[in-house]
Amino acid sequence: MAAPNAITPRQLLRLIGTPQAPLLVDVRTQEDFNDDACLIPGAIRHSYEDIEGIRKLTGDRACVVICQKGKKLSQGVVSWLQADGVRAEYLEGGTVAWRATAGAQSVPASYLPAPVGGSTLWVTRHRPKIDRIACPWLIRRFVDTRARFLFVAPAEVEGVAERFGATPFDVEGAEWSHRGDKCTFDTMLDDFRLHSEPLDRMATIVRAADTNRHDLSPEAAGLLALSVGLSRQYRDDQQQLEAGLHLYDALYRWARDGTGETHDWPAGHGQ
Repeated sequence: MAAPNAITPRQLLRLIGTPQAPLLVDVRTQEDFNDDACLIPGAIRHSYEDIEGIRKLTGDRACVVICQKGKKLSQGVVSWLQADGVRAEYLEGGTVAWRATAGAQSVPASYLPAPVGGSTLWVTRHRPKIDRIACPWLIRRFVDTRARFLFVAPAEVEGVAERFGATPFDVEGAEWSHRGDKCTFDTMLDDFRLHSEPLDRMATIVRAADTNRHDLSPEAAGLLALSVGLSRQYRDDQQQLEAGLHLYDALYRWARDGTGETHDWPAGHGQ
């Protein structure tokens, strides 16, 4: 059983990817990080010595503090944060236990774009529909919870990326874009090493809807319809993104937990 201020890797795994996920703060020493330069999905690197900085990061969110083995660094930081009224837990067993947990993913830190103003900054074409909403959802839920996204005219993506240090995605010639018959969502799953059964199931639906190959997935037509409806409902791309995040939150929970559920009327008809 986990200590009262601890969370097990299995418990944390169920929260990652959902809006209820806590803020994850990786406080490993540089030496320990160099031994395993990967991050638990969504985790932020921060020095264990900067307690005030961690407290500011958390705001009013609950947080999980992560070190290599779940011992002195994370437990000390958590105890200090709790003394300051922060809702904090440490990851039992640290990154070592996480690595040993079936289904647990780790994002290579080398693939994370350099932060701009404290978070990653991404840019793509304006008026997003499918891939350009799915990818920000994936980044916010599994890579960088504080990531910001810029939507500009297609001809301006490259210039904005250069001027503002943003990372372009889902545009021709960008590293983060379509590869062969796969979508940018697929590319990010590959490079961030985020493949899992639910995310792969989502990727098939996104790919089918985004490339007009509805034969790949019966859910593709529904995703297309909802995506077009959202784009018609919002003129502001940032407002559309926020609404779209809820759509993909629901799709993820279906892909993870709900694919076997059906619905008919009246209740129980045909059973």
